[in-house]
Amino acid sequence: MTQSNAAENPDPANGDETMSKKRLRLWLGMLRTARRIELILRERLKTEFDATLPRFDVLAVLDRCEGGMTMTKLSQRLMVSNGNVTGIVDRLEEEGHVKRVTNERDRRATLVALTANGRAVFQEMAAAHETWIDELLGIYSAEEVGALTDLLRILREEQKMAEDAKIKKKGV
Repeated sequence: MTQSNAAENPDPANGDETMSKKRLRLWLGMLRTARRIELILRERLKTEFDATLPRFDVLAVLDRCEGGMTMTKLSQRLMVSNGNVTGIVDRLEEEGHVKRVTNERDRRATLVALTANGRAVFQEMAAAHETWIDELLGIYSAEEVGALTDLLRILREEQKMAEDAKIKKKGV
């Protein structure tokens, strides 16, 4: 059997796999790797900063939004429910890391913003986080990082286009 024939007609008896099995194995490997890295990050945040990953994520989103944002927008950015974010924001506010302020454009809405203390705490955590990621992914060369980044971008773009097409089809 030629190489292209083997790819098109895999023979499980010879250890050949279908592309769908290879893609499944790829997905499971990506998932295991991401979960392992996430576990390491969670442990380090807890040990070094007595913080959780969700708290870090809230601080990170708010750090990128100088004037603050509504709880709804914060929840959307984090891709979680408002209820999940409310408890985290409450604790961060008690600790003086965030503040709730009235939205000048819409007085019915409240914005959540970092305090100076919260920004300083986050900057310290972010620097450590960057160091940890660099350490964990340091096995890859610049070229490999570029290639992996490009492949993941392509995958995200394809998934978004497929989702957009699905939404558009439902709307028609």
